[in-house]
Formats: sequence, C-alpha cells, structure tokens
Amino acid sequence: MIKNKKLLYLAFIPYIISMALNFPFPHERPYGETLLEIFNIPIRSANGFHIMGILSLALLFASFFLLVRSIAKYQGRMVLLAILVAVFAPSMLANAYQQTFADGIYAVSYDREWSNCRFEMIGESTLRGECDLPFENYNSNDVQFTLEFNESFYFEDDIKMESLLNISGPHTVELAGHERKVEKVYAEIDVTEIENHVDSGTSSGVSIVIKSGENMRRL
Repeated sequence: MIKNKKLLYLAFIPYIISMALNFPFPHERPYGETLLEIFNIPIRSANGFHIMGILSLALLFASFFLLVRSIAKYQGRMVLLAILVAVFAPSMLANAYQQTFADGIYAVSYDREWSNCRFEMIGESTLRGECDLPFENYNSNDVQFTLEFNESFYFEDDIKMESLLNISGPHTVELAGHERKVEKVYAEIDVTEIENHVDSGTSSGVSIVIKSGENMRRL
C-alpha cells in the first residue's frame, strides 16, 4: 500500500502545521491568527483575503499531494479521512485538553453563542447595561478572574455598546470547582461626554477578554 515512506513522512509536516494553525486555544480565534497579531501582521489582506485561511489550505493541499504520491491504493479514501481529521480534530483536542489537563482560566469555558447584553437609557445622561455571560469551570479548583468587553470597531463613528461596560470595570468573576453559571454584569454609565453610544438595544455573541495575573484569553 505504501510505495514511498519518505513522501508519506513529509506529508505529515504541512498537515500537522495546518492543524496547529487552526487550533482554537487558548483564544477563541485559531492559534495562527494569534501568531499574526503577535507579529503585527494583518489577518486579512488589503483585498479582503483571509491570510491564515489561505496558508492553511495551501499546507493541506501540499499534504494531500504528498499523501497521494506516497501510497499505491485507496488515495481517495485516505484524503477524505485526512480532511475529516483536519476539520474536527483541532476543536476536539482543544476541548479534551481543557476538560482534563487545563487549570486556572485555561479551564474556563465561555459559551459565547448564549451570551447577550441589553442597553437602555434611564435618564438624559445615564445608560443602563446588563449582560448575561455563561461560564463553566472544568477544573476542580476555584478560579477567579477579571473580564473586559472586547468590542470591535471598523469605523470611527461606529456605535459603542458592550465596550461601555468597561468604564465600570474590570468586572470580577469567581467560579467554584466544576461550577457552571451565568455571570450577570450590570452597570449604570454616565454617557454625557461619550459620542456615538447606544441609546437602547440588545446584542449577542459577546466578545470578552478574561485575565488572571499574567494570563489572558480572548473569548
């Protein structure tokens, strides 16, 4: 079945690199995007192309090419199997690590899909904001961390929403061992001198940053 072991071994190199770049831990974004941020490299090109996505695909295609050249039979099946592993393995490995070996804030899971915030003016200059943020601590030890809201702005006149809650922060969260809870963040914010703030509305899929000592995660 194997006709060239050297090519087979070489096929694993770009394959493993591609999977590592797509590893969704410790931040929500893939590890490759985190590396780009560290070196101040744009995640997207000027034409809107996703740099890390293109690089990851190129590595996968190179791996598949070497794989097909290295085996004599079942090339299609092996490529299909490799695709399935590349798609599902990174998230499965990240979840397995977080639920077994991780500690501190690295053992904290944040269900971003179920997070939401609500805003309402309660006077001419006061904005009330309230957020529900679901957390789960997979470790048996208690953990405490602070959270900040990580709102993205693409234009200077974008409306500010979740980031306004940072004015009253940082907000502290405490989780007991193996505890799951919805943390409620509440604040009344003086928006007299704040331009382009929300008057009322809701948001979901809230992006946050949690910190404990020198450790930090973007979720």
